[in-house]
Amino acid sequence: MVKATASISSAKSSTPSSAKASAKASRPKAQPQQHTDSETRSQHILGPVSFELSALSIAGTANEIPAPYPGQTPSIIAADELFLASLDIRFNKSPLSALLMCLGTQITVNFHFEGQGRRASELDVEATIVTEKDEFFYEIELEGMPSDLGMEPGLYKVSATIEVGPTQHECSQFVLGYGYISEVLLQVYPAI
Repeated sequence: MVKATASISSAKSSTPSSAKASAKASRPKAQPQQHTDSETRSQHILGPVSFELSALSIAGTANEIPAPYPGQTPSIIAADELFLASLDIRFNKSPLSALLMCLGTQITVNFHFEGQGRRASELDVEATIVTEKDEFFYEIELEGMPSDLGMEPGLYKVSATIEVGPTQHECSQFVLGYGYISEVLLQVYPAI
């Protein structure tokens, strides 16, 4: 146990008041101006929360691509082929970030498929996860099939918007942050 003591002397000082004032004025400021003699404050008691989005990708999952398209990029897929869209989100490590991860914060990703040309459609598909204690990195994935989602053959720009929040706690029912990442291309061709 640490014990601190202080004493106040009631004896009058022999230092003139003008010398006291100049000594007080020359001291460096240790903190911003206080509003009262008994106030202390901290502007970042829990630290900031931030996140970074990266690695937006989309790829078909077919093991063998049938002729006449062998060896093509995984971003060119058949209308009846499963694809996997994903992105990474990394939160900074601060006390407030740790608290939000522990509270079970909902992260919602809206994957946007913007068709290029008159036949390609446009759609948004949502994927949601809930954060876990002591985990600051998440990979969010969406699996889908173009024909099931109503995607006509054509070229698509793929982007994603993200909402962080609310948490699963009754006291935090607000979206706490937003972000976006773009753009990846996906080509859908008619199934054989």
